[in-house]
Amino acid sequence: MKRSVEQFEEDLNFITNKLCNGESERVCRQILRLRDKLISLYERNLVKINHSVMELICAKYLILSGYQVDVEYALDGISCDIYALKGLGSLIVEVETGYVPPEHAVDPMTYCLVRVTSKIVRYSKYAEKFALATPPYYTLCFSPALIKPPRYRTPSEIREIKALCDLYYTNPPVTIDEIRNARLHVIYIIDVDKGIVRETDPNTYFEKAREIYEWWEI
Repeated sequence: MKRSVEQFEEDLNFITNKLCNGESERVCRQILRLRDKLISLYERNLVKINHSVMELICAKYLILSGYQVDVEYALDGISCDIYALKGLGSLIVEVETGYVPPEHAVDPMTYCLVRVTSKIVRYSKYAEKFALATPPYYTLCFSPALIKPPRYRTPSEIREIKALCDLYYTNPPVTIDEIRNARLHVIYIIDVDKGIVRETDPNTYFEKAREIYEWWEI
């Protein structure tokens, strides 16, 4: 059941107060600005509470790292979860909660694998760096070829990724060039309960998740 706007505001205010505690006025102003934008989007039924809370926590981490941050940022006909700028460099972060829609109740593993893989392929071209953010209780599934530098990605791996993405995303389909040049740079682990973020590189994440990946033959 959809939460009321009042309940959404109450939860965002709770997490905002936690994030602003002990921080400078400059940092708090930016967090409050993002909170207000998310509330406005919720009133139009465009965002969900779990996702929004994680966006705010990750946004604070990036603000403290020197980034100018926006959420639900529109670019070239799509919307990314977080768009951040520092100097001349840009960063896109896509937040994955592990949610599986009812229409994929019978193929959730495949859905999550395709969803995350396609996000890396489709979004990473719009910024110098691309990152995924996820809670510690959800293991991201994606094609391991995407953590390689593009020049080491083989034609066979590119074809496999293309076939995978085409399972669900054909309007428009991902292109060979997008797959060839896609790159995942960073993974953020978001502990919502504590309101903190831990940063890791994709290779380290993959090594820690390798047993799970091999179990499911990913």
